Amino acid sequence: MQLEDYFDFLRPDDIRVKGTRVGIETILYDFTYKKRTPEEIAQSYKTVTLEQVYATILYYLHNQEAVTAYIDDWLAWSDKVLEEQRRNPPPVVVKLMKFKAEREAMKIANESQVSLG
Repeated sequence: MQLEDYFDFLRPDDIRVKGTRVGIETILYDFTYKKRTPEEIAQSYKTVTLEQVYATILYYLHNQEAVTAYIDDWLAWSDKVLEEQRRNPPPVVVKLMKFKAEREAMKIANESQVSLG
C-alpha cells in the first residue's frame, strides 16, 4: 500500500482521509497547532482510525513543503470566510443576535425592577 492510498485527492485544495469527510488539514491542525496526540485526534473523529491519523502525519512529514503551503492556503481561506461572515452574517445569525440582545435587555430590566422594589 502506498501512503497516498490513505487519501482522496478531490482537488488540489481538498485532500480528505479516504472514506471520510475529514480533511488532512483538520488532523494536521490538531497535531501541529493544538499539540494533540495521534490517539487524542483519532478519538475526536469517529470516522478516522489511529492508523489514518499516523498516515496523515507521515504524509505531512514526507511532503512537508507542499502540505505546509496547503495548510497556509487553508488558513488564509478560513480567515477570509470568517471575516466575510462577520461583515455579512447569515439571516439566522442576525436573528439569533437580535434574540440574545432582547433577552439580555429583559434580564437587565427585570433586575432593575427587583432592585427598585
